[in-house]
Amino acid sequence: MTTAFEIAFGTGAAASARAPARANLLGEHTDYNEGYVLPTPLPFWTGVEVGPGLVADTVEAYSVHFQDRCQRAYGVAKQGDWLDYVAGCIAILRQRGYVVPALRVAVETNIPMGAGVSSSAALEVATLRAIRHFLDLPIDDTELALIGQAAESGYVGMPCGIMDQMVSSLGTLGQALFLDIRTRERRNVPLPAGHRIAVVHSGVSHQLVDGGYKQRVEECHAAAAALGVPWLRDVGPADLARINALPEPLNRRARHQMTENQRVLQAVTALEAHDVVRFGRLMCESHASQRDDYKVSVPAVDALVEAAMRHGALGARLTGGGFGGSIVALVADDAYARWEAAVRAECPACRPL
Repeated sequence: MTTAFEIAFGTGAAASARAPARANLLGEHTDYNEGYVLPTPLPFWTGVEVGPGLVADTVEAYSVHFQDRCQRAYGVAKQGDWLDYVAGCIAILRQRGYVVPALRVAVETNIPMGAGVSSSAALEVATLRAIRHFLDLPIDDTELALIGQAAESGYVGMPCGIMDQMVSSLGTLGQALFLDIRTRERRNVPLPAGHRIAVVHSGVSHQLVDGGYKQRVEECHAAAAALGVPWLRDVGPADLARINALPEPLNRRARHQMTENQRVLQAVTALEAHDVVRFGRLMCESHASQRDDYKVSVPAVDALVEAAMRHGALGARLTGGGFGGSIVALVADDAYARWEAAVRAECPACRPL
């Protein structure tokens, strides 16, 4: 079978790798506040092939999805296109002292774009895995995730936390990854037996590089400063009165952060106790908090969550950065076919992944 690299460059690749998309089950927007998260990998992948380049200090790249071939010299700033994520990984490797020669790169993916399942982190992790293999770099999976996050934050300009890259690099299919962003403590948590984690695209694509996400980051920093703590991770239920006394919208942003961190901890306990009802209830509480306190949902997503619950999901919520994208729902295996058909009928623009 001819590979994307062979189609683009007429020769075989020297190394290849792939990385998965993810759905976040609980812990939304908490990663850039040093909080807790609970994502899981999805069976959608981005694959990257690499080989020696022909032009010094330059990456030449081809995307099957975009049917686009382009190149960029090392040291050139972001251009606002898909190559930013590849070039950003190379830029951070070079900043950290790794010698990266000229490269040719081919990318293919089956991850839906704009669905809020972190296609960008999958591209970064797959790129870094392929380069690590090709150059035999002494980088472990945790450092690899940190380099990917630095590429997206420092080069692409999206002030994201580390969750997406960590689960793409370290997660296990079929399990949730509990991650304490501050300490990097992590452990796999079993997903509910007899139930499916269903991801459904609302039909509204999102662009997190736009202003809404950055504004939430800035509001969280302002709320933390007003509360006298380094990060909103450092407030808990005992601080609720002080949180509520903050001016709008800082009170809402801080309240979401505090309650969402508590929900993640409670969700881990529920999953380990096989309490699917409690876990589903926490998902619904999380969506309400994202909708009302964090203001990152949109009407199409809210309607999809309501339809998911009305037709039998145990829990449903917006997943990802928000402003469109997908929901994640907990549905019994034996009810899934009926549930999916009913949700599709009520929300014809949606697309189950």
